[in-house]
Amino acid sequence: MPRTIPLRAVTLTAALVAPSIAFAQAPAQKVSPPVSQAWIDLATFGGMGMPALGGGGANPMAALGGLFGGGGGKNDFGRTHTGMTGRWMDVTLMTRANPNLAEAAMAVPAGSQLAPTLKLVAPRAQKSPPPEPGDESVIEGEPERPRGKVSLYWGCGETVRAGQPRTIDFARAQPADLVQVFQGRRATQRGTHLAVGRPVWPNEQDSRLVPARATLAGEHGFTGAGVPEGFRFTLPPAQDLMPPLELTQTDAGGATKLRWNAIPAARAYFVAAMGSKAGDDEHMVLWTSSELPDSGFGLLDYQTNAAVDRWLREKVLLAPTVTECTVPRGIFGSDGAMLRAIAYGSELNLAHPPRPSDPRVAWEPQWAVKVRVRSMTTAMLGMDGGGVPSRDSQESREPAATAPERPAQPPALPNPVDVLRGILGR
Repeated sequence: MPRTIPLRAVTLTAALVAPSIAFAQAPAQKVSPPVSQAWIDLATFGGMGMPALGGGGANPMAALGGLFGGGGGKNDFGRTHTGMTGRWMDVTLMTRANPNLAEAAMAVPAGSQLAPTLKLVAPRAQKSPPPEPGDESVIEGEPERPRGKVSLYWGCGETVRAGQPRTIDFARAQPADLVQVFQGRRATQRGTHLAVGRPVWPNEQDSRLVPARATLAGEHGFTGAGVPEGFRFTLPPAQDLMPPLELTQTDAGGATKLRWNAIPAARAYFVAAMGSKAGDDEHMVLWTSSELPDSGFGLLDYQTNAAVDRWLREKVLLAPTVTECTVPRGIFGSDGAMLRAIAYGSELNLAHPPRPSDPRVAWEPQWAVKVRVRSMTTAMLGMDGGGVPSRDSQESREPAATAPERPAQPPALPNPVDVLRGILGR
């Protein structure tokens, strides 16, 4: 005898299933790429290298140019990735209405001290690739398998935590072993770049440096053949050039306590160090401030807001309220280690017109702009940002009369990319 299903159960099931069916059948919103797209990368670098003159994150090249009556030196595209001390901006513009756009202009606010406009110039066509090697060409052999070891430590604190480090020996390591040490997080998307038909700033025709006390907050705009009219937007103070990340170091019984200035616009912080093991130059050591194992290779770059927020919850990154972290004792040898710290700014993504909330309405933006911001510093572990040994560290480790006169040099370390290529045979 067939089983009878109660009418109430049928009604309830229909009520639950109907919205799901309707949702599944709802058409996806039609989204078109913007007619014109701009990318703006902002970076502030401090620490080792030429110190900033005049304070406030001054550009040292501009300061030296002023001393000699010059125009402040020359700027080059890509400085937002070089790590050279100073404040830098790179800009790339494209428009689908003119794939061969050669020049454009970017209106900037008066506070930039570069007003009224920056001239954007597209790079020239790249040279054709080299011909294929002939029969008499020398064939490169397989890369030599790297020697030595790599150890990974993580977490702030005066002592090494239980279960650390993770170590791989290249003499026996297999590709799967790399995950134990070289695993890392990364959410870096495309920012400013060089491409034919996409004007950039700075360039050979407009190579001005960003002035020492410039502010980019305010109204910006782009014009050029094929660039939609009305490509104008306001850059909020939260996405302005960030101040320098100023790092100080104090000896704590062999551990090193790091402190830095709070940057109001910082969304999160991250610190990483790389050096060699005591008495073993072929043993590379990595340490990061993360609460979870992470090599840090992918994190010392621009990251999306969503990724930064996720890694904050996972305690991979340090909260914006945190301004100190201690590198545990006994990790690195006497030659020290290279220390890098980053303050992540908030990425800004704007488009016009805004995306319709109704999925039935197609979105056809005329323009879009992505602005990425960060501040970084580099130092030798045990030395303050300018390469000078911290006073507490120097006095606690050796008498002033026997302090070394020469500045410490970064240890000779294997390039992680070369290491990976050697292991994987590529």
